[in-house]
Amino acid sequence: MGFNKYAAEFIGTFVLVLIGCGSAVIAGSQIGYLGIALAFGFAVLAMVYAIGGISGCHINPAITVGMLVIGKIKPKEAAGYVLSQCAGAIAASLVLLLIASGNPSYSLAANGLGQNGYGPGYLGGYSALSAFVAETALTMIFLLVVFGATSKGAPSGFAGIAIGIALVFIHLVSIPITGTSVNPARSLGPAVVVGGQALTQLPLFLIAPFIGAILAALIWAFVLDKKSEK
Repeated sequence: MGFNKYAAEFIGTFVLVLIGCGSAVIAGSQIGYLGIALAFGFAVLAMVYAIGGISGCHINPAITVGMLVIGKIKPKEAAGYVLSQCAGAIAASLVLLLIASGNPSYSLAANGLGQNGYGPGYLGGYSALSAFVAETALTMIFLLVVFGATSKGAPSGFAGIAIGIALVFIHLVSIPITGTSVNPARSLGPAVVVGGQALTQLPLFLIAPFIGAILAALIWAFVLDKKSEK
């Protein structure tokens, strides 16, 4: 029961990580930050219309936790979603490694798999505090867009466009800071496969997005949702 929902979440997260992180690893030097941001945004947009009718297309544990807080998903189902998302992200990272390794100039240690990070030697060299604040604030913004775009008062059929665009502009700001997570599964997959510093820095990318998601859920439930006015 519900297996199709978990399968959809696995597949959706697999696509997000393979396309998003793959754009950075394989084509990053050609397409730049804008291209990578568009790859992540378009991947989400496509998956919303591909699997949204099956599972709601969370493909992100932060979204699942946010939906749990506002009562849109039950705890048992939420746990299944998160496990499916994490498995999909790890599987995508392994497939990306297999593809990238076909290039003789590729090195896992040197090129990585689009893993998130911070500090000296990582992209802009931003501090852990900058990374934590960025991931918390941007996840909160992303979740508010998700809640609003999928609410009853929103125009029907356009949620995927709003959510995809939101992920694009979030990436445009935060790629230099952290490589952009706002999604614990997206961070987990590459970190598990790459190991080393990516794994030691992983806790920030598990904690900050969840805090951002919970903040967004509370703001939505008690400030923005029309039901809070009653």
